Amino acid sequence: MASFILALIAGPGAGVLSPGTAYAQTDAAVTSSAPLTDADYKEWEKVADRAEEAIQANRVSDAALEELRVELVDWRARFDANHTDTSAAASAVQAQLDTLGAPPAEGQEEAPEIASQRASLNDKLAEIQAPSRRAELAHSQADALVRSIDSMLRARQTDALLELGPAPIDPTKWPTAVTDLSSYVVSMAEGAREAWGNQKKRDAFVKNLPVLLGLVALALLLVLRGRSWFERLAFRLVAKDRSAARWLISFVVSLGQFIIPTGGAFMIAGAITGSGVAGASIDALAPALPAALFQLFFSRWIGNNIFPQSETGDLPLELSTAQRREGRLYALAFGILLAADTLLSAAGTAAGWDAATHNVLHFPIVALIGLFLLRISRFMVVHARADQSESEDRSFRRHLIILLARVVSVMAIVGPLLAAVGYFKVGSSFSIQTLQSLMLIALLMGLQKLTEELYVLITRDRAGVADALWPVLAGFVFALMSLPVFSLIWGARATDLAEIWSEFKGGFSIGETHISPGDFVTFVIVFGIGYAFTRVIQGALKTTVLPKTKLDIGGQNAVVSGLGYIGMFLAALTAITTAGIDLSSLAIVAGALSVGVGFGLRTIVENFVSGIILLVERPISEGDWIEAGGQMGFVRNISVRSTRIETFDRTDVIVPNADLISGVVTNWTRGNMIGRLIVKVGVAYGNDTRRVQDILQEIAEAQPLVLLNPPPGIIFNGFGSDSLDFEMRMILRDITQMLVVQTEVNHQIAERFKAEGIEIPFSQRDIWLRNPETLFQGKGPVSVSPPEEPASKPAPVAHHDHSPTGERAPAHMRDRDTDHDGDTDGDGDADR
Repeated sequence: MASFILALIAGPGAGVLSPGTAYAQTDAAVTSSAPLTDADYKEWEKVADRAEEAIQANRVSDAALEELRVELVDWRARFDANHTDTSAAASAVQAQLDTLGAPPAEGQEEAPEIASQRASLNDKLAEIQAPSRRAELAHSQADALVRSIDSMLRARQTDALLELGPAPIDPTKWPTAVTDLSSYVVSMAEGAREAWGNQKKRDAFVKNLPVLLGLVALALLLVLRGRSWFERLAFRLVAKDRSAARWLISFVVSLGQFIIPTGGAFMIAGAITGSGVAGASIDALAPALPAALFQLFFSRWIGNNIFPQSETGDLPLELSTAQRREGRLYALAFGILLAADTLLSAAGTAAGWDAATHNVLHFPIVALIGLFLLRISRFMVVHARADQSESEDRSFRRHLIILLARVVSVMAIVGPLLAAVGYFKVGSSFSIQTLQSLMLIALLMGLQKLTEELYVLITRDRAGVADALWPVLAGFVFALMSLPVFSLIWGARATDLAEIWSEFKGGFSIGETHISPGDFVTFVIVFGIGYAFTRVIQGALKTTVLPKTKLDIGGQNAVVSGLGYIGMFLAALTAITTAGIDLSSLAIVAGALSVGVGFGLRTIVENFVSGIILLVERPISEGDWIEAGGQMGFVRNISVRSTRIETFDRTDVIVPNADLISGVVTNWTRGNMIGRLIVKVGVAYGNDTRRVQDILQEIAEAQPLVLLNPPPGIIFNGFGSDSLDFEMRMILRDITQMLVVQTEVNHQIAERFKAEGIEIPFSQRDIWLRNPETLFQGKGPVSVSPPEEPASKPAPVAHHDHSPTGERAPAHMRDRDTDHDGDTDGDGDADR
């Protein structure tokens, strides 16, 4: 009983799975095949002659050509396997010959033992290479025959696509089509009646009736109610909480909307074929039933995702509620039409309908699909125009959607028109395959949304998902993976894709170096492992080992960076060696290329070498306060090309490493943070200089950041034009706090000088008015007298060496000492 149930369920899928299984078995047999013998080559010659005759005659059916092609592909794989094996053996013998060295020159003798061994190896090499070359020649012949068959099949497919057949709009064809369809329906009933009349079949049916009834009941439950169950469950999961985790669970659950009914369809098809009393006509439709119901429910699932009922969340298309409702109806209609097309095709194949009947019965489906596609294209335009953002990516997306909508509308119009006039295959392809392409695009949109929700679930950053890189890369990968599916939709044969994949696996050659996808994958895996191992070692050194050494931060960073470069180089070298990529043949090309690169990228190479020197010699380190090229700030990063300096106004300055090596660099914090601060002070003449020195000494020694060993120094520099000049020289514990200490010292100088009555002179200018009466015209007499000397001198002001010029104008300057008339003669009359 259990075996009977399994046969019922697996029966409809056996026909679908059997070709792939057979191919897998054949491929396995080929892989483990023994070396080819003379008998094998004779058999191959027969197969090749038969293939050449079939190609020349061009009268063999497509099915026969496909079978012949499969046989040729098997032979080609056997030749390729033997050629590879013998090549490996020949390489081993050649390596032994290379070990013996070059043969002696003419006239020279060789040791008898070596000469005998060399002759034996040469004979062995010739014996090995002969089968290899024979297999290579046969492989080339088989490959040429396969390509000829592919060309013939593609030419036939093109001719059939462009063939002008009966026009379905011809009314004379309609009665025949109706008659054929009704006859098939009648044959279904008659076939079932005839099968029921067979006593043996009826007894088997009665015996298995409980199982059949249970299977059919379960299948009908899944088909009729399964979709609605999973739809409601998926909706409830996100009804109240629209989190990423719930959305992902809801998406997985929603897949049951078409998977579960399709499983029920398989059960129904198995029950029909397993009953034995359905008749030939019904049995012919049973294998097509799962495909038809899959298209129906899958199309409806696509419609619910592209035109959702819910108003919450991100809508795939910017449409109104009424437009989304209309879109769901169109999706349901598409599913019904595709299911009907599948069942009609199965019935026509079983009944042997002619082209006229086929075209008449299928034309309404093509026309309705085209009509609904027009409306869908309109929805696409509405969605594109709803987004008026002027950003570059959205503008490109908008124009792309509008272009796709125009293509869809053209296909929706041209397809039914071509089908109506008799070019039915190309016309129906325009309509149906355009619809299938749109469904695949909708599926890609769902997968893209799936990756975005996965990204949100992992990163907990929904706001940044729009600008994230990983969802975009995942979408790009999905688009690449969909290319073979698009090719199959638009008429490519599976054998064509298999041929492209075979050539892709074979790789390509650059000179004498052959690189295959397997080599590339090996390189990526080994390099990835080496890179990850390097990062682990770097992290361990940086966090656990180096902090416990006496190296400063710059030295630690230099060690970590150097280890990273060495690790990446070793990882790349190991990956190349493991992948078996021989780069020796590219040595000359690489040498010549390096010369050109050296001249063209001289500056970059110079900066790279300078970066290595900086990391090794470490004249500057990360965190140092430096001044270079007129820029002052802290070193934040030293790379192999440039160094990043963060200035005091929080801007980043990128300095090429070559400038740091060849130019003058002032490092304020190299080795330690100790540095000297000089503050210049000037006092007026007449003050007690020794008292001033004592006050300045007290102020300097009172600063917490000033070292007392060596003690601060107060220098009496000399006699200025209008001040007595002093300098305060202090050694600071942390030179980065220089401005803080300088500010505090200036404050204390001002406070102490004021308390002690010590004056600091400043520049003074007197202005004389020669005709002040003009300022008071009509307002009474004005007395003019020379300005009196100020009763008291101004308050002192400290100054230091950070003034713009470092010089001061003379104090107490009078107007008579200057010339304001502009003629530089000093008379002040402006030469009137």
